[in-house]
Amino acid sequence: MASPLDDKTRSIIKACVPALEAHGLAITTEMYRRLLANPDIRDLFNISHQKDGEQPRALALAVLAYARNIDNLGAMAGAVERIAEKHVGLNILPEHYPYVADALLGAIAHVLGDAATPEIMEAWGKAYWFLAEILIGREEQIYVAHAAAPGGWVGWRPFRVSRRVAESETVTSFELTPEDGRPVMRHVPGQYLSFRLDVPGYGSERRNYSISSAPGSQSYRISVRRIDNGVVSDWLHDSVHEGTVLQVSAPAGDFTLGNPVAAPIVFLSAGSGLTPFISMLGALDAGATRGVRYIHTTRTPATEAFGPYIRDLAARGMLRADLFYSRATPQAAQDATGVTTHAGRMTPTWLAREIDRTATYYICGPDGFMRDAIATLKAGGVPENQIRFEFFGSAADATLVG
Repeated sequence: MASPLDDKTRSIIKACVPALEAHGLAITTEMYRRLLANPDIRDLFNISHQKDGEQPRALALAVLAYARNIDNLGAMAGAVERIAEKHVGLNILPEHYPYVADALLGAIAHVLGDAATPEIMEAWGKAYWFLAEILIGREEQIYVAHAAAPGGWVGWRPFRVSRRVAESETVTSFELTPEDGRPVMRHVPGQYLSFRLDVPGYGSERRNYSISSAPGSQSYRISVRRIDNGVVSDWLHDSVHEGTVLQVSAPAGDFTLGNPVAAPIVFLSAGSGLTPFISMLGALDAGATRGVRYIHTTRTPATEAFGPYIRDLAARGMLRADLFYSRATPQAAQDATGVTTHAGRMTPTWLAREIDRTATYYICGPDGFMRDAIATLKAGGVPENQIRFEFFGSAADATLVG
């Protein structure tokens, strides 16, 4: 267990908040520059998040949140759990942490210059290792649980693509079956798989993809949207076929389906944000749950993934769906039993009229979409503990940190 931080250290960290507000991004940008100079460490990261500055921005927000909450670290519990789950998915180990410490402390000294006094550097060293020990301990618990679970494993396991299906003109599903023929760990609906990929011309890449299948013991399914100029999404769509072997780590993530009996459920998604909800709906369907609201925004009917599945669930009374087409006007024939189609994006005004304060809301999609939805739900009186969200990428939006 990590030793508590002393009063002096916490006081110094709090005093650094203005400096982090002014220079946090410069510090994390320099930190990643140092860290990624090591090829072995570089391979642990999604480099696309470096090119657009997303990961440095996200880390800057996280470090600032840590400093602001240094006297109340319970407020960071959700963020710590998400980080630990992502680390496990990427097979981060205790021996990786000293590299990060050296890069972070070196970046603080580099950016702050003479302002980085010995007392400040000592305080940040203590603060870093305090948090690192918490993460290492939690990650060890998750690794042990994965190893002990039926069909579970630790590290990278080879899976063969046993089937691929075009779900829309932009989304393709890949069914993954373990090469060793043994069972797989049953995932919790909403979790994701992490992949270690060797992309020709780019080398080693890491990606996380939500599992879109209902829990089972034989295989997993991921559903990937082709992104414009996406290094990995283009490769998956163009070059990964039935028989291709991919390296996969065990299911991870804390954005999971809670007790479906406790309250009504509303799923809010945009684009490929629907993928964890397809897994959740599969689990709910198996339990014959009713009273689910499914609200999704996509560009056109041609980009609508899993449309037949959603319409089937609606026809059977499993859910009520609202489908928004941001770049098309739906035809009347596209409405069906339990399904209403809309032209344009889902707006905060529309969502505000539809709020059910007793419901638990699950939200997944682009950061801006989630930010607007969360703000609308909170303004409409939905308690914060009934609003759950998952982000793809590094959460570089301050609303989504914590």
